[in-house]
Amino acid sequence: MKVRVDPEICAGFGICVGICPEVFELHEDGYAKVLLAEVPPGLQDLVRRAESQCPARAISVIDDAAH
Repeated sequence: MKVRVDPEICAGFGICVGICPEVFELHEDGYAKVLLAEVPPGLQDLVRRAESQCPARAISVIDDAAH
């Protein structure tokens, strides 16, 4: 699984960082960025939760099995 934060949509709420700091961090510009190219299986549920709870809907999960 891969995850992406759209920098054009991200509003810097930081909820994703609170849910899964192993995958997301707030960049110096105040917006979220992804730390890992590939999300490990143990963190995938947290990343999906971050996606569903992002108020700006800036997070996209790309499920490798679907492509």
